[in-house]
Amino acid sequence: MTTPSTPPAEPPAEPPAGSRAARLRQPLARHVLEAVAAENGVCIRPLAMRRVDMVTGETEIIPMACGATLASKCPPCAERARKLRMAQCKAGWHLDDEPLPDPDPPTDDAKTLVQLRADLEAVRTDAVTGHDVDQIGEVDDLISQVDAALADLGVRGKTAPDNRDRPRRTRSTKRRQDAPDLPRLPVDRRTVGRTFTGSDGMVWRPSMFLTLTCDSYGRVTSEGTPVDPDGYDYRRAARDAIHFPKLVDRFWQNLRRAVGYDVQYFACLEPQRRLAPHLHAAMRGTIPRVLLRQVAAASYHQVWWPACDRPIYAPDRLPVWDDDTGGYTDPDSGAPLPTWDEALDAIGDDVEPVHVVRFGVQVRADGVTANDRNTGRLIGYLTKYLTKSLDTCHNIATDAQRAHVDRLADALRYEPCSPGCANWLRYGVQPKNPRGGLVPGRCKGKVHRRETLGFGGRRVLVSRKWSGKTLADHKEDRKTWIREQLAVLGHTGTGDTGDGGQGAAPDRVVWQLLRPGDPATPRREHLLLRAVADRHRWRAQLDAARGDPHPVSATDPSMPRAA
Repeated sequence: MTTPSTPPAEPPAEPPAGSRAARLRQPLARHVLEAVAAENGVCIRPLAMRRVDMVTGETEIIPMACGATLASKCPPCAERARKLRMAQCKAGWHLDDEPLPDPDPPTDDAKTLVQLRADLEAVRTDAVTGHDVDQIGEVDDLISQVDAALADLGVRGKTAPDNRDRPRRTRSTKRRQDAPDLPRLPVDRRTVGRTFTGSDGMVWRPSMFLTLTCDSYGRVTSEGTPVDPDGYDYRRAARDAIHFPKLVDRFWQNLRRAVGYDVQYFACLEPQRRLAPHLHAAMRGTIPRVLLRQVAAASYHQVWWPACDRPIYAPDRLPVWDDDTGGYTDPDSGAPLPTWDEALDAIGDDVEPVHVVRFGVQVRADGVTANDRNTGRLIGYLTKYLTKSLDTCHNIATDAQRAHVDRLADALRYEPCSPGCANWLRYGVQPKNPRGGLVPGRCKGKVHRRETLGFGGRRVLVSRKWSGKTLADHKEDRKTWIREQLAVLGHTGTGDTGDGGQGAAPDRVVWQLLRPGDPATPRREHLLLRAVADRHRWRAQLDAARGDPHPVSATDPSMPRAA
């Protein structure tokens, strides 16, 4: 018996001309403008900046990029920020020399001031012993002047902290019995990795691409949803996501102690399909994979907080703010709730921590060399999700995936995120530095937002000595490179010609941000049109300079061509 074939589906009929459906299919002019701006790499949410030339008095309003890092806000700015991070990652991954030089030796003037600072400290100690309040105030003023003089000489930091009485709550640093021991070596002041010599005499200095993730909270399907939603440990998943940055910091600390040098890294955080935190890191130097797995297994972070497993107050019966005492009280008895410090003092020495964060068994490390053709691909893989919020990194298409996100977001809603979180009221503890109006479940902390999935820290984690430059330095390097390319093409303007351009002297031009209520602020659409026109004009000038064998200076059109 032959099965009849299914006829192909007919395309939907075109709506009749002039109908409402036909009008709705016509693109909006604003959307067309944003599409053109995005294609040209122009910010779609420009800021209005007033540029004032202090010499000529000329005033001009110029559109400036918003600088957003998420594509949901501004795709061109987010992509520009991602490429800047890629350049930062590439700059420090395979360095042969130390990126930062040793500090300069202190000058004689600086030594003299520090000696004076030490004498003043001794005088202040005597004044405190003699309870001479007036002399203490005078000495403190002199100490402030000496610290300011040291700063003027280029000395970083202060010789001593301003806060003299800083009580510090400490816990035992003894390692947990269930954590393996780690080797410990004195850490050298080097950041570059070892070199290896091949059989042909070639010297290699490889680096690594490292991947770390959190532990399992229950079996999941291929689409990242729990096999048994009721048995999935959402509370532990929420707490791991909140405290994951501290676990990462502890891992790098343990790794440096284990290998004996200052390991440098460029790491990005992203969620796995099961929404657990997932860390990719470009790491300078090479380390045995066995040691990396050993350090990951032995790294943990203990959370010493008051008990927050069982809520004491229901949403319809919450603690009440008392203006007289400046704290929260029980809604029935009126007794004040324990303060944050009192709750911490009540934690005994034999009590286990509220939570312990650990890595999972999935630890992957791949070797990479500077001339490896996969280096660029790995950098792109490392930064691929930087333009997206954490809840949109993976496509949420099924009902099971949406329910999984909802359950995790609900667990994060009432989980305390910091000592000042409003959720502590639900567990009978006053938050640190309390104020009126706090409601459990409505904390404004970043970790409680659905788009962060519990991670409130920075998406990009870069060690201090990665490239020897800050992100602003890398941005300035890109500007310098553009100026050099323009100079090669004949655009050699220095800003001295009175054009009021961005290359003008810093003390000559003043920039002011126009607020939305300012009557001089133009409409966003007009700013966007101006930005697109400027980008077209600059590109036309650059193309003309590239095609002209005798380019003319952009700052002086009347300048004769070189012979």
